[in-house]
Amino acid sequence: MISLAPHGPRSVLPVLAYDGDCGFCQTSVDRIRGLAAPALEAVPWQFLPAGSTAQHLERLDREVLLLRGGTVLAGGADALARWLGTSPSAAYRTLSAVLRLPGVRIAARAVYRWVSRNRHRLPGATAACAVPPRGE
Repeated sequence: MISLAPHGPRSVLPVLAYDGDCGFCQTSVDRIRGLAAPALEAVPWQFLPAGSTAQHLERLDREVLLLRGGTVLAGGADALARWLGTSPSAAYRTLSAVLRLPGVRIAARAVYRWVSRNRHRLPGATAACAVPPRGE
């Protein structure tokens, strides 16, 4: 497991990068912030330095990424589970641990992929929430 702690005095803390143009994504992040108060910051990828996001744009259109600088630590359901794991709440840290169990992880990844493909149909969604077909 990769530590989320900085590795030295000049290290950058990881951030959860999400699609700030997607109303569903913004609503989801805001709701999790309000309930779990994760210690790591969640930032629309559009507001991050281009150097840390440029090589990941295709993935960022489809999933949240836990980034440290330009390095992807986790994506999709795994990134959300790790973000939840930074909550001061024992209940959310436990939920994070459960989401990382092998069988649960497979199911969480499948649910995440379905939500990602259908987020434009979910409450709070806008046209910007639609995920482009692969290769576009």
